Amino acid sequence: MIERLDSGRRSTLRDHVSDALRAAIISGELEPGELYSAPNLSERFGISATPVREAMLDLVRQGLVISVPNKGFRVTETSEDDLDSIAKIRMLLEPPSVRGIVGTIPAADFPGLRAQAEKIVDAALRGDLVEYVDADRRFHLMLLDYCRNPRLSQIVSDLRAQTRLFGLAALVERGELESSAREHHTILDLIESERPEELEQFLRRHIGHVRGIWAAAQG
Repeated sequence: MIERLDSGRRSTLRDHVSDALRAAIISGELEPGELYSAPNLSERFGISATPVREAMLDLVRQGLVISVPNKGFRVTETSEDDLDSIAKIRMLLEPPSVRGIVGTIPAADFPGLRAQAEKIVDAALRGDLVEYVDADRRFHLMLLDYCRNPRLSQIVSDLRAQTRLFGLAALVERGELESSAREHHTILDLIESERPEELEQFLRRHIGHVRGIWAAAQG
């Protein structure tokens, strides 16, 4: 359920609202194809419509919702063709980029990366989809930060925001989310042991596996 938020500085409140809306989309509380107005959502948050409208515009830029003039915002529906296209783009960007950071990460950074990977596992064990998505996104962006390419990080972040909405609930029901979560430790194992070719192959399989989850969720 969307929680009511306390008022505060505009930028901070906007961030809180954006996070809460993203969580509502991930959990399915805000449904694909449904139309939501800023005034209606502001009542649910217990705040004015302005920060809600600003937060929704942030989600428009991320591809999570689309703006419907004079009516509000509609949660994005993603087709099979869209999912195929997104998976192909991720295949082009993520595996070779992460392969390129092998040997560049200081040893002192690995405990922090391991801790972040473990947050993904913990969220999976609790069945907390919102935390899982957030921890997963943070982990992959932490790795991409070593590429020193902010545009790449933003593109991948946006792609993940559009596609991580599919299939996770089904994985929880089948008890398979933990297995998927632990793959992030395997990624670190391959990076730390400096096996770039195996790492790239593993990431390609991982993305293909995730695409299969989306297909199952859509079916």
